[in-house]
Order: sequence, then C-alpha cells, then structure tokens
Amino acid sequence: MPDRDPRGDHRTSGDHRPGQVRTSGDHRPGQVPAAGGTRVVPGGLAVEPAALADRFVEALRRGGVPAGTDRAARFAAALRLVPPSSRDRLYWTARTTLVSDATQVAAFDAVFAGVFGDDAPPVDLADSRGDPNAPPLPDTTPETRPAPPDNRPAEPAPSGASAGSSSAGNEPGEPRAVPALASATERLQHTAFAELTADEVDAVRQLVRRLVLATPLRRTRRSRASTKNGERIDVRRTVRAARKTGGDPVALVHRRRRRRPRPLVLLCDVSGSMEPYTRVFLALLHGCVFGGRRVAGARAEAFVFATRLTRLTRSLAARDPDLALRRAAEAAPDWAGGTRLAEALRRFLDDHGRRGLARGAVVVVLSDGWAQDEPADVAAQMARLRRVAHRIVWVNPRKAAAGYAPKVGGMAAALPYCDAFVSGHSLAALNEVAAAVAACGPRSPSRPGPNLQKGYR
Repeated sequence: MPDRDPRGDHRTSGDHRPGQVRTSGDHRPGQVPAAGGTRVVPGGLAVEPAALADRFVEALRRGGVPAGTDRAARFAAALRLVPPSSRDRLYWTARTTLVSDATQVAAFDAVFAGVFGDDAPPVDLADSRGDPNAPPLPDTTPETRPAPPDNRPAEPAPSGASAGSSSAGNEPGEPRAVPALASATERLQHTAFAELTADEVDAVRQLVRRLVLATPLRRTRRSRASTKNGERIDVRRTVRAARKTGGDPVALVHRRRRRRPRPLVLLCDVSGSMEPYTRVFLALLHGCVFGGRRVAGARAEAFVFATRLTRLTRSLAARDPDLALRRAAEAAPDWAGGTRLAEALRRFLDDHGRRGLARGAVVVVLSDGWAQDEPADVAAQMARLRRVAHRIVWVNPRKAAAGYAPKVGGMAAALPYCDAFVSGHSLAALNEVAAAVAACGPRSPSRPGPNLQKGYR
C-alpha cells in the first residue's frame, strides 16, 4: 500500500524527485504523467494544471520559447477544459496555447520531448491541408463541385500579349490571387513583449527608442516680450519705443510668460514578475534620458526598483544603447528580485522628490503592482506623490489580459491616486502611454477620486 505523506500526497515506496509527475497507477505507453497530482482526470492521470503549466513554461523559457505568465495561465485553463488523457492530447493543448509563431515550433518540440519523453511529436495533419496532390482519405470518394458560371464580360487582352497566354497562368474566369503580407514592423505592433523572440526584442527596442514621451507645457516665472496681447504691459520697452514717436506711446509692448515642458520621471519595476517586459521598458527609459532632451525638450529622470531604489539617469546617458543597458544592469544589484513598492516610493520622495525632481513633473510608474508591502503603506506613499506631482501615469502590462481587474493589494491601493491607467504591453499600447503622458487636462485633486475606480467595481 502506498504510504500516506503528512502533506496529503500519495507517494510510492520508490524514490522520485520533488515535483515529479505521479499517476494513480501504471500508465499506458503514450500517456503523460502529470505534475503535482491533486485531481484525477479520465485516463487515470493525476494532474494539477497550475503546477504543470508553471513548470513547463519555465522549461520553455530556458529552451528559448518566449512564453509569459499570461500564456501559462491560458495553458492551465486549457488543461482544465481538455484533460491530458494522452501524450498527443497534451502536446496539442500545450502547442496551441504556448506557441505564438511558427519559428518557435522546433524549440517547443525539443523542450516537450525533453520533459515528457523522447517520442517524436505527433504528425500535423494540417500540413497537407489545401494541397491538391494530397491523397484522399480512406473510404471516401472524391467529390467535385461545379464552378459557378462566370457572367462577367471578357476583358480585352493588353496590347502585345498573345491570346493563348495569361499574365499569371490563370484560366479565364478564375479569380486572381493577390499576395498580401504584413510587414515585420506591422506584425510587431500588436505582439506582446512577453511573446517576442530575442531577435524581435532587438527590433522592438530600436523602435521604442524613437518613441517620444512629450510632457505638457507649463508656465515659468520668466517672461519674454510679445508683440501680441500679452498678460501685462512691458512698461520699460513701451517707454523706450515711445522716444521714436515724440514721447507718445503709440505701440504698446506686452510681456508673456515663457512655457517649457514639464519634467518627466520614470520609475520602472525590474522585479521577477516584470522580467518579460523589463528589456523593452529599459529601452524606453534610455530613449527618454538620452534622446528626450533633444527631441521633446523635457528633463527626464529614470529610476528602477525591486527591493531597493536605484537612479539610472547617468547610467543611461550613454549614446551606445548596449553600453547604457549594461551599466544599468550593473548599477541595480536587486535585478529580478522581489518588489518593495511602498519602500521604493518612500525613498524616491525622501531623497529626490522633495528636492524638486517630482514637483510639477509627470511621473510614469511601470509596474504590475505585485508588491510585498502592505496596501496601506502603498496608499500612503502614493498620496505623498500625488501632492507633489502634476500627473501620475501607471503602466501595467497585466491590464491587457482578458478579464483583468486590479485586485492585487498594491495595485488596488495605488490606482485611486493615478490620472491614467494603461497597459503598455506592446508597441501599439505604448502609443497610449505617450498620449497619457502628453495629456494636458486639469490637475486631479490630491485625494483619491472615483475616476479610475468606476470601471473596476
């Protein structure tokens, strides 16, 4: 009889590795044992979908397949709907939910074979779909459907072309095939950063660096002369100009207060949960710090945080993007660690915010809100930031997931103090980030309001 483990799992007398796949009995050839069994499905397999999805997605990442947490959740949900009663069934369920590009199939097959066995992957019956030379299915008679009559008038052949030849080799009345292929840039516009390959990430980083986060203008204390109606009359210039007209001030000279872009502050979460998006977001920070002053005219400051806050403005000021990112990685020792959101905000406000970096600035926080701090601490620090910043834009890549709701403690506590809440999970979504940063609406009150909470109640 199997021994009863104190934690509730049935274990056999044989040795096994922690997290090894177990079944309720001997499985037939071609079946796949499941991980962390807590539920018996048809075929005698004990499967815990969440544990299986988490471990298999982690193996895919090590094998070069860019599968994020969203696809892991989708795979776990699919396992509940389609129990893996056989290896083939598990293969197609995993491939349908975890592979986003045809170039990832080879790496996926290699990882799948290494995790679930060395058998060759099932043959894709759809490979011969639409092939006129494919043999007919057994016990079936090929049927042909007569083509509809073509009542269109015949088009005259172009000059210099023979009557027995066509430009594309099509018969009269046969529809012409117009090739249409989306460009690589267009395809990358709507692809989530977590699903990009290494080459695609490099291409996206080049495009992200060209993105301009232009902040709204604000009036300064300095003024300049204006020939049009200004805010007040420049008495000194008006009297000086009146000397040319015998002391009669014929033309009044006005003064207008100067306008300049508001400062931009970016706080990027580089913890483990944000790792699929960190590579692209750091390219955004580099483009704002190095090229933002030249393009948008705004002063940009960049910070990263996980368990501690690190200022990267000087590290990202290098012209070479690879050198800048290498310096940034060396400056942040807590890369891919935990998340101390409230502590990072407190350090920013104590060391930099009250000195003028955040006063009147547009603050962009790039984080999923998964914090180890108490929600009350996060809300207290966000209230402090709200009192000094002009506008707070929160970028959460998890927002793009279907059925998302900001119920995590840190995100739910910070959301009432934000002026905009966007996803930023793809290139197209980063355009929404740029629009939220450039918005010049009235400043929201320092107290939390219902403007962002209505849609999530």
